[in-house]
Amino acid sequence: MKFRKVLFVTILGLIFLTGCAQMQQKTSDTESPVLDRIQQRGELVVGTMGNMPPLNMTSKDGEIFGLEPDLARLMANAMNVKVKFVIKPFNELLPALESGQVDMVLSGMTITAKRNLKVAFVGPYFLSGKSFLTKIKTIANADEAKDVNIPNTKIVTLKDSTSQAFAETFLDKTTLFTTGTYDEAVDMVLQDEAQAMIADYHICIVSTFRYPEAGLLSVITPLTYEPIGIAIPANDPLMMNWTRNTLNNLEGSGILKELKLKWLNAGDWLNKLK
Repeated sequence: MKFRKVLFVTILGLIFLTGCAQMQQKTSDTESPVLDRIQQRGELVVGTMGNMPPLNMTSKDGEIFGLEPDLARLMANAMNVKVKFVIKPFNELLPALESGQVDMVLSGMTITAKRNLKVAFVGPYFLSGKSFLTKIKTIANADEAKDVNIPNTKIVTLKDSTSQAFAETFLDKTTLFTTGTYDEAVDMVLQDEAQAMIADYHICIVSTFRYPEAGLLSVITPLTYEPIGIAIPANDPLMMNWTRNTLNNLEGSGILKELKLKWLNAGDWLNKLK
């Protein structure tokens, strides 16, 4: 009887283990939860701020356009699906990605070690760096942050951006303001509520083009190295592999270079801005 009981328990154990193995095999066969939902939905949902020219912008009639929307459309075409843009404040983009509200983030997102602990990055597809936007010549020509790190200087940055982290680290003697959008930050400089905005250099340069009569100044040489990448969920190796290979193909074929020339070397899109 004892032997039969042991045998019975052993058989039950084998059945249980076999079932678990089959369940594990079935789970492992579904390697791409993000790609699967994109295909089932027929739509690639991309998170963007829609206010970071020339990377991403909103036109007067509500169209999302720029280098990153063009890149997103190429990604969607490669998947044979449509693209949908979800506009959110910068500090809400990664939480939206982690919760599954968006499938990827294309919004001037710098690849940092802290962000990479929570989400995966593919790229960089663009290199940038921090610069000052100001009306003050001495600030515009500053080679190092310490040149403007003095009391009574008011600095504004985008909330929860690497610009804010940069200011908190290297401009600790200044007064720091943060805003939800770049338009709000630029307006503070225009209204003399802040002496300078810190942002990626292309944002600063475009702002001088947008307000030619305001006396805005910026520098071409960035203060920091900022690799911009595509943020995707961390739980999908196949999605990451697909995105990396697609981006490599766009770069190797010269299409990515053409996009950069289109949006960075000409300003005919300025009149479309909201």
